[in-house]
Amino acid sequence: MASLFTHALAPTHIHDDLARASVTASTSARSVGMTTARAPPCSSRAAAASIQLGGMNMTKYTRSRPVAKLREGALNSKSWGLNRWTRRGITSPPTSGARRRVARMCGIIGIFKQEGGPGGTASELYEGLLMLQHRGQDSAGMVTYDGERFRERKDAGLVKDVFDKEAMDFLQGNIGIGHVRYPTAGGLSAQEAQPFFVSSPLGIYLIHNGNLTNTQDLREELTGYKDGKTFVRYLRTQSDSEVLLNVFADAIGRFHELQPNTDTVDTIFGACMTTMSKCQGAYSCITLINNVGMFAFRDPHGIRPLVLGRRPTVNGVEWCFASEDCAFGPIGFERVRDVKPGEAVLITEAGELVSRQCAVAELNPCIFEYIYLARPDSVLNDISVYEFQLSLGRKLAERIVSLGMDNDIDMVVPVPDGSRPAAIEMAAALNKPYREGLVKNRYVGRTFIMPDQKLRELSVRRKLNAMKTVFEGKRVLLVDDSIVRGTTMTQIVSMVRQAGAAKVYLASASPPVKFPNVYGVDMPSRKEFIAYNLTEEEVGEVLGADSLIYQSVEDLIQVGKEHNPKIASFDASCFDGTYVTGDIDEEYLAVLEATGRGKRAKKKGSDKSPAVKPLVDDSAEAEELSL
Repeated sequence: MASLFTHALAPTHIHDDLARASVTASTSARSVGMTTARAPPCSSRAAAASIQLGGMNMTKYTRSRPVAKLREGALNSKSWGLNRWTRRGITSPPTSGARRRVARMCGIIGIFKQEGGPGGTASELYEGLLMLQHRGQDSAGMVTYDGERFRERKDAGLVKDVFDKEAMDFLQGNIGIGHVRYPTAGGLSAQEAQPFFVSSPLGIYLIHNGNLTNTQDLREELTGYKDGKTFVRYLRTQSDSEVLLNVFADAIGRFHELQPNTDTVDTIFGACMTTMSKCQGAYSCITLINNVGMFAFRDPHGIRPLVLGRRPTVNGVEWCFASEDCAFGPIGFERVRDVKPGEAVLITEAGELVSRQCAVAELNPCIFEYIYLARPDSVLNDISVYEFQLSLGRKLAERIVSLGMDNDIDMVVPVPDGSRPAAIEMAAALNKPYREGLVKNRYVGRTFIMPDQKLRELSVRRKLNAMKTVFEGKRVLLVDDSIVRGTTMTQIVSMVRQAGAAKVYLASASPPVKFPNVYGVDMPSRKEFIAYNLTEEEVGEVLGADSLIYQSVEDLIQVGKEHNPKIASFDASCFDGTYVTGDIDEEYLAVLEATGRGKRAKKKGSDKSPAVKPLVDDSAEAEELSL
């Protein structure tokens, strides 16, 4: 026990703009920086506080870049002007160029192999991250561990761009974790890329999918000299993931201080219990802990997914954690089960699995995962995403028949790509032809980066083209997975009419989005939702459709319970305004809207709402989310 509680010194090459400022500008952009920190071991008693402890090697891989100018106040929490609402976990609009941390959707994966070697675990992490790329395209990160050294690589960009052959050869080890992050406007992208690291105690890397709702309270607890604390933690970013890591690390240190003779494994699980008692919101996490192993845990509501996979080999059983089990296929892992809400699972360095329940829990998964976030070939919480989406199509078809609209429809057309399963099932249930009338150009950039609205609208038309041979003279039912702002859908309806459609009906596989998702999906404020204070008929008129049919919240929930009756309730907060964690109220949402979030964060002194515009160009309406 004593030898494990040591302090790992961070490498000198930190992969963010702060570190780049210390890199000589003349260094080649293709050069590799490798730094190893080593210090002698020490007693476990002193390890909880001393900053001069060691016993662990750590190496980071970076590509040096020209010196980047740091924005004033970018790393100074005092420049954020915290107001009286910060106790509710919300920070005020940034000042002096500093930008807010933003909620996002992410993809995570961790792999334990019995043997490592050059590119061994890293190559499989790479394949897994490719399968999770839909969950994040802003940045990617990976760290591997060989029992002696951590090796890290992270940067802004897609998986294929961040990890070249040079990086893959560098990332040696038999255990590793990887992360992809969705586009945001918060902070310095490379700096806030995961994994995050703390050197004391033990040396821990963490990756996180979800969003904490009491971040500021936790931040103040970690960084403030109160309650008799002698030492505080320094947080380098505005990321809630870094806060979560430091809460966990602090809990380990305090547990060890109080019970220094406790077994390391018991200490880790005890610290996880403390972490779960303090953190509110959504979190599915995978950590690498020096001389301990790979440790994963999921919040007591199981809001974000986390799946366990297994692979038998001649050398023993190998393990994998991932946001979705679609990541298992290419690398040969078989799905075992979902990590339970409030559960923590340790894969020791010997490959043994240890599981414990760390909190009283009830499964309340985010139902939006099944509508848009997850891949259709995934199974989450024992529910097939594809089968779920087919059921949504059947429910919508039943409603259309009940309204007598089926006799006025000639064919069913999906808005690519996420609405296809629902549209296929609707066409079958209605006994109508299914047609692909919108052709998607996959080589067009995202619309949100366009400098003005006219160019953004042009980009949407470049990405989706309506075929006149399909639509001319037809009464068409367009099916989409969700309608959020409606700006893209308005253009699609217009394109279909220009292609000759006699009538255009719309069907949304999800209910109207009326409330923000605070558990890891960056959505507009309520006033920006097209369904805000409008009836179904009024929304259809705004979109230019002849009629609009939404899925009902009741049918949506019923579909989920039909596929897994063991789930008592889902988090459907973006549809019904009921937040399963119980700490979100009208006051919280009002402050969230007043301060803005992500690309809508307001500058200090502004009293105007951000412009309404589509953000991410992926499938038609879900592309309007910054996830």
